[in-house]
Amino acid sequence: MAKTKTAFFCQNCGTQYAKWVGQCSACKAWNTVVEEVVQKSEKSPWKTNTIANKKIAKPLLVNEINTDKELRLNTFDLEFNRVLGGGLVPGSLVLLGGEPGVGKSTLLLQIALKLPYKTLYVSGEESQKQIKMRADRIHRDSESCFILTETKTQNIFHQVEAIRPDIVVIDSIQTLHSDYIESAAGSISQIRECTGELIKFAKETNTPVILIGHITKDGSIAGPKILEHMVDTVLLFEGDRNYVYRILRALKNRFGSTAELGIYEMQGAGLRQVNNPSEILISKNEEGLSGTAVASTVEGMRPLLIEIQALVSTAVYGTPQRSTTGYNAKRLNMLLAVLEKRAGFKLAAKDVFLNITGGISVDDPAIDLAVVAAILSSNEDIPIEKGICFAAEVGLAGEIRPVQRVDQRILEAEKLGFQGIYVSKNNKIGLKTSKIEIYLVSKIEDVVSALFG
Repeated sequence: MAKTKTAFFCQNCGTQYAKWVGQCSACKAWNTVVEEVVQKSEKSPWKTNTIANKKIAKPLLVNEINTDKELRLNTFDLEFNRVLGGGLVPGSLVLLGGEPGVGKSTLLLQIALKLPYKTLYVSGEESQKQIKMRADRIHRDSESCFILTETKTQNIFHQVEAIRPDIVVIDSIQTLHSDYIESAAGSISQIRECTGELIKFAKETNTPVILIGHITKDGSIAGPKILEHMVDTVLLFEGDRNYVYRILRALKNRFGSTAELGIYEMQGAGLRQVNNPSEILISKNEEGLSGTAVASTVEGMRPLLIEIQALVSTAVYGTPQRSTTGYNAKRLNMLLAVLEKRAGFKLAAKDVFLNITGGISVDDPAIDLAVVAAILSSNEDIPIEKGICFAAEVGLAGEIRPVQRVDQRILEAEKLGFQGIYVSKNNKIGLKTSKIEIYLVSKIEDVVSALFG
């Protein structure tokens, strides 16, 4: 009988060691190195010659490589298609991560029930009856979606050979285990081996595979970091339990942009696609409130109008607080320093709280001017005139800097009924006619005098 081969792996980052150590030298975490059995069983591989056509790769000249556009499979979900870059690429591996209860399984089951292609939904966490109850709640009948409850990869591939699906969904990768590895499901070596088998299957059969992945308490996907390197696309499904809106982002995408954003609304009958997120991110207050400003931002190819709220008050305990939600705290400190140095506002002894409504996070520097306007409005306790929005970056010298794709921002504001928008004087505006009034400003002092006199 062959001797059992073992190795030591860090459960935090996946680094392999020949013997046990107390601290991982790669991620510096303590007591995360555990022993795992890595001896492979001598079983036949998952695939047969009937399911995949074996091809021998050969080198090609650059000029001989075919550059035709890759055909994509439509998921019939506009938000999901947008984030993927136009649909699922055949043979690709997509990893979807998110917090427990955010709606990962609901989203993929909803898409699987919608697809006209033959789809295999594999669940290692729920029974077929539980999935059927969720499908009934979504109110979708499907003649092409197969449900399988299985955690052993060899059994899954056996059913794949029988059904020959066009798309495979795995819920979740941490529940799978392979006969090639003797360690427990969810361990570093099992996740790596199961993902490797799925990648081999996807590439050789040209079948797209979507994986659901658990995340750790710090927000990263559980398992070795190599998992994210192995897959083609990494998506993050995020949302606050206190809000009904869910946001789908791409952290990595080999076939498209990572700047796109998909927005859903969680309802009793599943997730509803939000085609016009600007309407849900702007409150419908009829009376003007101080400390609020509307910014025109762009996420990927999608223009959005978001509402920014600020509260400026005297510091009670001597040390002023700087708190932000959905905005970079360091950038807020920079803007406060610019207001004090260039515009003469004494904010060093005041608490400043900033919030982007709707529970979303924005990194676009074009919302700087709206942040400044909201802070000054709260400080002066004067509401900004209704129907005004902002799209400009603020520099350290107090100058109003131009932003990209300003025409799209202006058109989005005009579509939602805004009467005026503040942009940089140095922006090249290509619009010939527009119903919205465009205010061109060059310094922070110009904005202050125009808004507050």
